[in-house]
Amino acid sequence: MGTIIWLSSELMFFAALFAMYFTIRSVDKGMGQAWPKAHLDLALASVNTTVLLLSSVTCQMGVFAVERHQLRRGGRIWNVPKWGLREWYVLTFFMGLYFVCGQGYEYLDLINKQHLTLSSNNYGSVFFLTTGFHGLHVSGGLIAFLFLLGRTFAAKKFTLEQQTSAIVVSYYWHFVDVVWIGLFTTIYLIH
Repeated sequence: MGTIIWLSSELMFFAALFAMYFTIRSVDKGMGQAWPKAHLDLALASVNTTVLLLSSVTCQMGVFAVERHQLRRGGRIWNVPKWGLREWYVLTFFMGLYFVCGQGYEYLDLINKQHLTLSSNNYGSVFFLTTGFHGLHVSGGLIAFLFLLGRTFAAKKFTLEQQTSAIVVSYYWHFVDVVWIGLFTTIYLIH
């Protein structure tokens, strides 16, 4: 219950970021300024988005594994249907890491080639604030995966508490994925 309440507060935080984005966008466009003031790499963002969304699928597969009390794989590594929580969450972790690295690559491109920074103009401010805070949340999810996976290796016995922790981490991960759908649609598709 605490996680759901906390995620509700996070939802309000991101709602404020969306409000900031749309307010500044309407003011800039109302003054006849070009929006966006950068060339965004839609292909890169689309691949990143696809990887992040697929990571929600792998995360949920981990939840299904933990619900059947399968902590580790029941066969060879390539026998994916026999994977347990650990394998699915490790894959999810690497997919999330790929997303964060992809965002970092895009940031470097915008800064170095287009000279777009947090302080260069209104668009730079809202772009880096909204996507940056989302990236921090994804990074927080990656840390949660590491702690959860560490606990599964450190514990002598798999408990209901570990099962609940795995499910709670999945709630958070699905939340950051849903937020990204909104950000991707707003920033890359509608702009």
